[in-house]
Amino acid sequence: MAATATASPSRHLTILSSLLLLLLSTLQPSLATTRKLTALVQEQPLLLKYHNGPLLKGNTTVNLIWYGAFSASQHAVVVDFLRSLTSSKSSSSSPSVASWWLTTASRQLVDDKCSLGKRLSNAQLAALASRAGHGKNQINVVLTSADVAVDGFCSRCGTHGSGSAKSGGKFAYAWVGNAVSQCPGQCAWPFHQPIYGPQGPPLVAPSGDVGVDGMIINLATVLAGTVTNPFNNGYFQGPPEAPLEAVSACTGIFGKGAYPGYPGAVLVEKASGASYNAIGVAGRKYLLPAMWDPTTSTCKTLV
Repeated sequence: MAATATASPSRHLTILSSLLLLLLSTLQPSLATTRKLTALVQEQPLLLKYHNGPLLKGNTTVNLIWYGAFSASQHAVVVDFLRSLTSSKSSSSSPSVASWWLTTASRQLVDDKCSLGKRLSNAQLAALASRAGHGKNQINVVLTSADVAVDGFCSRCGTHGSGSAKSGGKFAYAWVGNAVSQCPGQCAWPFHQPIYGPQGPPLVAPSGDVGVDGMIINLATVLAGTVTNPFNNGYFQGPPEAPLEAVSACTGIFGKGAYPGYPGAVLVEKASGASYNAIGVAGRKYLLPAMWDPTTSTCKTLV
């Protein structure tokens, strides 16, 4: 039976941290952002060039399209992450999610019956994203559950792009999938043993859910890429079809001293042994990737 997408009560957040403002003053990323472990061994100068296209400046609205079956706890981890980006309660804890960035989340759609099937093409991702409407400074994010396959999944852990609105103009969207049953060694590292490269021990996921905590890392990556390179002519390094962006240029770095196979020195919760580098609303802990700092041309970590 085909499912209908239904909207849940509106939620509002806001993405505009000092780091983002600094970033937007000199930087912008591109259309397709992917997180690959292969980038860990590729040392390149961190010089992201601005290609004169528009950026998503100011407060940005993030609409979520949940495709497939997600548990209530999985919903909470993702929504709390977005809430943490602008929450004053989050910023009172250090290091905070809010100090990493700021955003807005306003609408959520649920298609838990997978109305388009359980294997999605890129065109279908764009079609799903369009269900949330088209607005200025808006990002529609499609989140796919662990049992939904997406073309190119595992060679990429998430992506962002743009679609054409019926009324004219473009809208920005992003996609991230739960990789726990398909390729956790590629898209849930460092919470899972990598499938290749240096074999260090995996970190303990702060929520206890390897797939969803991996999604948070990839969601952070594509959100940063979408804001700074929404239409493939913003800030990025390399070819536009395979760009390095604000966070993907810093792949695999979560703390100081990171190197291929080692995420760097992060914080560890004594009771659970979980690794994190940011604290969000209600004390929820997250591991967030490094972001490119245009003032130093280096990857900046929270710890």
